Amino acid sequence: MNSSPKRVPIPRNGVDYRGKVVLAPMVRSGELPSRLLALKYGADLVWGPETIDKSMIGTTKRIDPTSSTIDYTRTPSNGSRNPASVTKESNIYRLHPGLESSHLIFQIGTSSPSTAVEAARLVAPHVAGIDVNAGCPKPFSTSGGMGAALLQKPDHLASILSALVTEVGQVFKIGISVKIRLLETAEKTEALVRKLCSTGITGLTVHCRTTPMRPRERAIRDQLWMIGNICKNEGVACVMNGDVRNKDEALQLIQEFGVDGAMIATAAEANPSSFRTSEEGGLLPWREVVQEYIRIALEVDNKWGNTKFTLGQLIPGKAEVYRRITGSRSYTDVCEALDLPELSGQAKEVDERLGISQTHESPAVKKAKIGNKNAQAAGGRTGIERSWGSETRHALSERGVGLLTTMAM
Repeated sequence: MNSSPKRVPIPRNGVDYRGKVVLAPMVRSGELPSRLLALKYGADLVWGPETIDKSMIGTTKRIDPTSSTIDYTRTPSNGSRNPASVTKESNIYRLHPGLESSHLIFQIGTSSPSTAVEAARLVAPHVAGIDVNAGCPKPFSTSGGMGAALLQKPDHLASILSALVTEVGQVFKIGISVKIRLLETAEKTEALVRKLCSTGITGLTVHCRTTPMRPRERAIRDQLWMIGNICKNEGVACVMNGDVRNKDEALQLIQEFGVDGAMIATAAEANPSSFRTSEEGGLLPWREVVQEYIRIALEVDNKWGNTKFTLGQLIPGKAEVYRRITGSRSYTDVCEALDLPELSGQAKEVDERLGISQTHESPAVKKAKIGNKNAQAAGGRTGIERSWGSETRHALSERGVGLLTTMAM
């Protein structure tokens, strides 16, 4: 008599990663509108952007009556010469309980079992799972002992996962998972995966690159069979990540390498309709995707800076309208540039709620203009030459600053 495969039980409020094609965690490209758009186009689950545990601890939970979102906010205390004058709170994390909670995985950046648990408990009632980022290679993460730095301390990483399983997963009935990278050798990767699978996690995602590898380097998949088999033997779902271009390819790779699921990152950042299969029509034209993105962003009052960044990823750089979008200052500007009169009324309302407008200028820009006018009034050519030169300079966003593609952690 054949025994059924071992499986770590999926908690009542959790979700099984098996058979799923999901949106990868991406800073800036994984905010609420992007997640909702990915779900609309066929993503089975969505990971939010990595959120550092210490940034969540001490936040205030608010329900936005206009967008029906749950916001975790806090008053900024660093970088201000006069903290008492700061009244606007920073939004650390935003989710929509009615539209994504049962599909949302909260990814946490942490280096401590205690702070990981404290932060995860804040959001646990509103998500389907908590995922630990143990793969980010960027210095801001590794310097704090987070991300890929955890790969060099397997026992410590395992202690974080065990604490989350016991104190968050079992309490809130949701799954705990981890996202890793490959280690220097297959033997080290194997030992790591075995240790992590013994902590009670329900899922493990492997980014098929080592820590030093850059996104442009081709993903390494020769260890996937080994990792997938270990996970199967331990009853843990295994998800692959790295160079997955669309849902059709994801489903094919799942079969080819014997894993349980696949994660799409940069392809979804450029066009989230990559979650549509060929039978469903495949990729949609960018204009259709952008229009739907703007509609969702307006519905949830998305932060203007994030919307502008995301549009910079969705709109091809060679498109005639690209420069107008990167130079835009408001939702009203965007709707005018893209000829979306049906959204212009809503855009103006959102601009007003967010405190932005077509005529909005930062204090630095205003100061520069005043200084330039004074120079011209003095009668010297310096002021005139600077005035002419300013017309040919591009905004930072037009020169690519702030518009770099953020890769999956």
